[in-house]
Amino acid sequence: MSEANTEISTQSIDLLHHAYTDLKEQIRRVIVGQDDVIDQLLIALFSRGHCLLEGAPGLAKTLMISTLSRCLSMSFSRVQFTPDLMPADITGTDVLQENRETGEREFRFIQGPLFHNVVLADEINRTPPKTQAALLEAMQERQVTVGQTIHRLSNPFFVLATQNPIEQEGTYSLPEAQQDRFMFKVYVKYPSFEEEREIARQTTSDHSAEIDPVLTTEQVLHIQDVVRQVPVSDHVINYALAIVRQTRVSEAGAPNWIEEWLSWGAGPRAVQNLLLGAKSRALLQGRSHVSTEDIDALAAPVMRHRITPNFTAESEGVTSDRVIERLIQETPSKESELTSDPRLGKIFAA
Repeated sequence: MSEANTEISTQSIDLLHHAYTDLKEQIRRVIVGQDDVIDQLLIALFSRGHCLLEGAPGLAKTLMISTLSRCLSMSFSRVQFTPDLMPADITGTDVLQENRETGEREFRFIQGPLFHNVVLADEINRTPPKTQAALLEAMQERQVTVGQTIHRLSNPFFVLATQNPIEQEGTYSLPEAQQDRFMFKVYVKYPSFEEEREIARQTTSDHSAEIDPVLTTEQVLHIQDVVRQVPVSDHVINYALAIVRQTRVSEAGAPNWIEEWLSWGAGPRAVQNLLLGAKSRALLQGRSHVSTEDIDALAAPVMRHRITPNFTAESEGVTSDRVIERLIQETPSKESELTSDPRLGKIFAA
């Protein structure tokens, strides 16, 4: 690597590290606590991923997302998902209009709320499957198809969906194919006592925080490109593969307890998102290299919606997070131990 490239790389790392610090400072003016959630949102953003946030009402999920968009100087739209929402309501539609100059009628495409940089899909599980499915093409391909015309979406494009885990009557669970499009499934938990006391103090006074933009659209795009350039060693790739492939019931080398607890394991997107997220996390912490610690830190949000506990696990109170935690505990992180483990050797040979 030339000295010029090294200098550019160092500048990019410094830009991301300082931007991360500034972003958290701005968000903390409005949001109390939830540091892990904010970290995961930023990692997903810089990795060109999307997030599904799940939490009880009143935990500032919507406020957190709108505050983040204000910090990034990017266009923002919120879609309140309801049972009567149609696909055209979010993608846009062709409208027949008269051309005043020629007098002829022609179709004109009216863009929907997906044509923004940051899209909040609020309570996504309250709308029917066909409207949920309208997000699939947008999230994966960064485009929507209306009639026979393909319309490209804004870049960067970041979808943040929320869902309430409490009231499930009249809701439509996201299909596995759509859940797999989300890089992270983020659990938004209740605040601590001190955090909730501060929330109560701020929200019941005339406190009004001013948010200053930290990054431009061009800087976000640059950071996303830099994340892809971070090198990852074969050891870290093998470690990520070992964690993911062990969740597959039929995979050679998977632990016996996996078959007892899971009916379905994670697919290749889990490995891809683990590595991309690990690259972003390393840069956020000012490092130019990825470690197995980065993989461990992101394993739960990446994999919890990609594995399916069976009836036995549910009856024993075993959650997806418990399965992932046990896998991390039982998978050696040192390169010599990982490659010499006879059981894991079957995974690498498969």
